[in-house]
Amino acid sequence: MASLDTARPVSARPALPRVFLVWLVGTRASLFGDAVLYFALGWAASAHGGGTGALVLTAITLPRTLLLLLGGAVGDRFGARRVMITGDVVMLTVTLVLALVGTDLGASPWLLVMVAVVIGTVDAFYLPATGSMPRCLVGKEQLPRALAMQQAGSQIVSLLGAPVGAVLVAAAGLTGAAAADAVTFAIVLVVLVRVRPAFDVERSPREEGLLAAVADGVRIAVGDPVLRPALLLTAAAAGFLLPVVSLLNPLLAREHGWSAGVAGLIAGGQSLGMIAVALMVSRRGTMYRIGRGAALGLCVSAPGITAVALADTAAVAVAGGIVVGAGSGMFACHIGPLVLTNVPDTHLAGMQALLVLVQSLALVVGNNALGALADARGATLAAAVCAVGACAAGTVGLVLKPVRRLRQK
Repeated sequence: MASLDTARPVSARPALPRVFLVWLVGTRASLFGDAVLYFALGWAASAHGGGTGALVLTAITLPRTLLLLLGGAVGDRFGARRVMITGDVVMLTVTLVLALVGTDLGASPWLLVMVAVVIGTVDAFYLPATGSMPRCLVGKEQLPRALAMQQAGSQIVSLLGAPVGAVLVAAAGLTGAAAADAVTFAIVLVVLVRVRPAFDVERSPREEGLLAAVADGVRIAVGDPVLRPALLLTAAAAGFLLPVVSLLNPLLAREHGWSAGVAGLIAGGQSLGMIAVALMVSRRGTMYRIGRGAALGLCVSAPGITAVALADTAAVAVAGGIVVGAGSGMFACHIGPLVLTNVPDTHLAGMQALLVLVQSLALVVGNNALGALADARGATLAAAVCAVGACAAGTVGLVLKPVRRLRQK
């Protein structure tokens, strides 16, 4: 991310629009409430056994996965802001009902599953709309910095959400977490009602059916020489980088004889690396050759994964985690604007939905394959596969002309 490869000097960069910053604060507050509620749901479900816990997680994941592409088409048809307002109204109602009903009925399995289904369904429409909304609030030249700031905010929320959720659940239970989430939904609802998009984004034609719009978006993504490799790189990042954080960190810590606290420090190092890079990009902008920046991010993460896998001390593992996070942040801060600046305005939300779907499917495959490999041959070998895979994907991205030559607009 050296300054020699940025588009313009720092002093020439105007401040991000106030309307975007207000929207960002509101949505990150809501995301923080969601992180608290997700922890509370998982904790409440665990009281009924592993089967109930898995059922609750599936009740979130399944409808979200099945409806994502439809949710993207709806966002392109009716507008991201309108979809987000609708989703906030639904979730505000659900969390308030959960806070009230949970007091009388307790965290029964059927209640947890019902809430999880609603969350997964709303997410399918809300996530693509949220991903495309920055394009309506900032100009294309400022989009990379805006998305980097959004990424930094998301990482900070992820870092703080679970610990705060644990404290809140211990003090007030599931109902307290639901009430807290309801407050954050009320905040973002007020923000969305007051915020008006500063840039007109063309919507998909109303005469086209939603399923036809979904198929059209997939066709555009698969046929485009830039979007197609961007999707493949996203799948590689999801399959080789994300499992390191969620799956392999605890397994590697156990192999080395380290405590859960050390595993948490490694994960914290990864978050710290992502936050640092995202804040840097939000200040200085992306690399001028934005496609190269995304590919390099995957390559940078590889030595970090190796360091975590082969570390003799916890300090080295934490340092490796920071490198992994820096590479992941570099990839995320470049792939987002790369996609949003190259997809037609009529398919912004649809492309975001496709990105989330590709990432989700790759993560499911990666987690299961790497978990099986770790059981059979050890977590160190599984981590080595991740390092090689991430480096290979990044190298391919550097070789592909449509990605390597793509410049920041």
